[in-house]
Amino acid sequence: MTTSQPTTFGQQLFFSPESGAWKSLRPDVTGEADDAKRQQILSEAAAAREELKAVLLSSLQMQHVVALAGSGTSLGEINGPSMWTLWDHCVNSNPDTGKDERKPTEQANAVIAEIGYETAVEQENIEALLSRCDAYLQIKKSEQVEKFVSVSKGVILKECSAFLDGADDSKLASHRTFLHRLSRRRVRDSRMKLFTTNYDLCFERAAGKQGLVLLDGFSFTQPRQFDPRFFLYDIVRRPSTGDEVGNPLEGVFHLYKLHGSVNWDQSSSGDIEIKTDPTPETACLIYPAKGKYQQSYVQPHLELISQYLAALREPNTCLIVSGFGFNDDHLSEPIVAAVRTNPHLRLIIVNPSADDLTSRSKENNRYWDALYNLAKQGEDVWLINATFSEFAEMIPDLKSLTPAQRLTRDIKSLVKPT
Repeated sequence: MTTSQPTTFGQQLFFSPESGAWKSLRPDVTGEADDAKRQQILSEAAAAREELKAVLLSSLQMQHVVALAGSGTSLGEINGPSMWTLWDHCVNSNPDTGKDERKPTEQANAVIAEIGYETAVEQENIEALLSRCDAYLQIKKSEQVEKFVSVSKGVILKECSAFLDGADDSKLASHRTFLHRLSRRRVRDSRMKLFTTNYDLCFERAAGKQGLVLLDGFSFTQPRQFDPRFFLYDIVRRPSTGDEVGNPLEGVFHLYKLHGSVNWDQSSSGDIEIKTDPTPETACLIYPAKGKYQQSYVQPHLELISQYLAALREPNTCLIVSGFGFNDDHLSEPIVAAVRTNPHLRLIIVNPSADDLTSRSKENNRYWDALYNLAKQGEDVWLINATFSEFAEMIPDLKSLTPAQRLTRDIKSLVKPT
């Protein structure tokens, strides 16, 4: 009989490729009776926090800072929908009533039976279910399945939009902190690039509340239409003295929504505009399905994927991945390839289950295994076992350092340990 391995979910840890070991950042010492040992544990944790802070500080000062945000960044306090929530609302007649009281609708039961979806094998996975529906419709016409897919898309669109309606702005505090600290770049460095698979508007709303400016590939006039040329634009501040030389405006970053957005509407002519309430049929989204890879190669997603691939090949780049489970092959494979082929890439992975996912090789996917092995081999891959909100607070504020602190930091970076 095998015993289950204890989980480290909820504990703040980080894995250093230099030491090849996990280090606790905020250990629980309430059960430690030995005072000397307790002090030693706390001292080691304080040293680990300083080490991580130094790593993050140097990362933010790299020429290119790129972030990839997955659905995990919209969970937690803001209470965005998880993949399970989407299944619950698409399939069950009584969603949000708990696992023991779920009752699938008659339509869902009929569709599951028709397409041969085995819940016991493939679990309650909305992506797998819609993928099976798409595959079934490729070989056989079924009004029942088509209607279920259409209704499910409407539910997904609604669930990814409604949770922000009337939401308290304080629930976006983590998004605001994350954007504020990553967008405070030096003038000579490139703008921070944020890629996200999320449909929702959390980052857009947080940027607005924080007074930041995002360049998302859409025009600045009404109607706002998508044109990739706008990614090449920047915003500068012109002095009032009449001098033609301008300075880059602070707090500007690029936003790339790889799978579309709840406010993207695509017309029959192919034009993509920002609209408040697009219909499920016209919304420009890559809905959860295994066919996301193929759908990524049509506009505007092709342009966004191209930007993503190009960003990973840039020298002197720090890539921060948060809330992403490495379940999308078309996004995960390029990261592994970049770590192996780009010698100037630093990868920081943030996940509240990072330790569990890397220590249980039979339960996770091959990308976690590959990246963890690369980290253990000494590649510049750092793993942080923390939630998105916890990580946002860990990010150092570049402009919060006093001149004396900056001088001390620079001296320490020049002094080699004996």
